[in-house]
Amino acid sequence: MEPAAAAAAGQLDVDKLTYEIFSILESKFLFGYDDPKLVFSGGDEPQGAVKGTPARGPAVVERGKVCVLSIDGGGRAADGLLAGAALVSLEASLRRRTRDETARLADFFDVAAGSGAGGVLAAMLVARGGDGRPMFSAEDALAFLMRSLRRGWSGGGGGGAAGGIRALFRRPGAAFRKVFGDLTLRDTVRPVLVPCYDLASAGPFLFSRADAVETAAYDFRLRDVCAATCAGSDGSASAVEVRSSDGATRIAAVGGGLALGNPTAAAITHVLNNKREFPLAAGVEDLLVISIGSGECDNRPTGGAAASTSEIVRIAAEGVADMVDQAVAMAFGHNRTNNYIRIQAMGSPRASRGGMRCGGGGGGDGAGWGVAEEMLSQKNVESVLFRGKKLAEQTNAEKLEWFAHELVKERDRRRTAGALAPAVVKQQPSESAPATAAAADGHTPPPTSYSNLVSQMFTTIL
Repeated sequence: MEPAAAAAAGQLDVDKLTYEIFSILESKFLFGYDDPKLVFSGGDEPQGAVKGTPARGPAVVERGKVCVLSIDGGGRAADGLLAGAALVSLEASLRRRTRDETARLADFFDVAAGSGAGGVLAAMLVARGGDGRPMFSAEDALAFLMRSLRRGWSGGGGGGAAGGIRALFRRPGAAFRKVFGDLTLRDTVRPVLVPCYDLASAGPFLFSRADAVETAAYDFRLRDVCAATCAGSDGSASAVEVRSSDGATRIAAVGGGLALGNPTAAAITHVLNNKREFPLAAGVEDLLVISIGSGECDNRPTGGAAASTSEIVRIAAEGVADMVDQAVAMAFGHNRTNNYIRIQAMGSPRASRGGMRCGGGGGGDGAGWGVAEEMLSQKNVESVLFRGKKLAEQTNAEKLEWFAHELVKERDRRRTAGALAPAVVKQQPSESAPATAAAADGHTPPPTSYSNLVSQMFTTIL
């Protein structure tokens, strides 16, 4: 063997060994399991087969994947536009591929997670209507966001487009009540996860349908969930007090965009550890995840420029979101290109500079959609195992088309007779709620739950 070839082969072995070690460590601390056999597939074995372990079923049976939607949060004017446009584009592609004009995103995803503005979008997508179908389409969700932005553009909110978002976040009750009414976490067609930060317990808290069906003490109204995950997202320190539907649990919440701006890791942890709803999900190879970011600004203070408090908070939130993306991408390892994609915008689009102002209420939607389309046309920077960062080969729009193809393929796989679909096992609400004692100040601390455990695990990661 030539010396150069031998050196290349040796380097490949080192990289493979390093990858295996990294996968074990990353999965232990990120996803909470220790067995290396659940982490990675053998190099030359078919995807989904685990090296050194017995087959999970007959060789002819193809395992399905749990489809996860994760949406970042934030409080800037452009936050939510990228996610909203991506969701509309994805839903349109699904309808075109299935030739079903009534198809909704919730028909193709098994769980949805969102933080801040992303939490509102996620809640709208999975809210159940009177006919048992998803109440809102992706277009409906984006239209709600655009109406909020237009209030700022039309001159009534002040501060340009940011005025509409801030007005929504400061007075969320009426807007969210109109959207959700009295629907609770139990009234969703798919499991949903929405984070906030509880000032009373000084830790993150995850609103979860899995907890809601276990006990009424964790069943919150969707309008309160959205108010909690958006609280303080405008840069203020104001908190929102929300109570469970039975009044037993009270939370003093500030926004999930501040506490957990990128909920992807929390969503993955939820799936891999929630064996009641996802009994067949054993490792990352059993997942199909799309993580949608909120865009990153390119006007950060440099040199001697002083950063305001809101800018520092935004930079910190963006840094944490990027860190989560990198950790998740590394945990997926060689499965990253087939099981995980990240949609993100790099820098402020040209159409948004100058505050995204426009002269009149009617032009707000056009300007906002132009911003969103420009973000979808960008190529973002991706994390590569042991290779740092690189510019993605595909645009965000092209990634969405690929992911739509994978979602349709997964749905078709589940419809075949021999497929083992990782279908969600529907939980029945528990009639017995654990008794909780009120504290001296009247605050009822949340009882121990799966959400608390996930929150604690994610806190240790950061």
